[in-house]
Amino acid sequence: MKRMIGLLGGALLIGSTHANAGDLVYQPINPSFGGSPLNGSYLLGKAQAQDTHEDPGLDSYESLSATDRLVSSLESRLISQLISDVGSGDVTQGSFESDDFIVIVDDTGGGLSLRVTDKVTGDVTSIDVGGLNFNP
Repeated sequence: MKRMIGLLGGALLIGSTHANAGDLVYQPINPSFGGSPLNGSYLLGKAQAQDTHEDPGLDSYESLSATDRLVSSLESRLISQLISDVGSGDVTQGSFESDDFIVIVDDTGGGLSLRVTDKVTGDVTSIDVGGLNFNP
């Protein structure tokens, strides 16, 4: 009898409490799929730590010597200056030659023609600009 009263009291106690439950809502973690942007660097770090793949082109990479970097920088600067002079009208004819490129500038009477030849591949790029007036 005591047992029955205990079971009945327990059932009443359980039945009298209100069960509070909410809706289950999926919350993504990855910011690419709507998760918090603060998770991005954490997830990227975890992915990079687990990455065991090697870059196949990494072995063939050779760093440039200081002389090669200087020559490349000078060539870039000279080509940039040539393009600037052509654009301002200071140069209407001429050429520039480096180890890799040949740039030829020709005045075509009211227009300008630039021909860039890649010495390594032999590719030729022609740029024609019309309607220029160098004598304002």
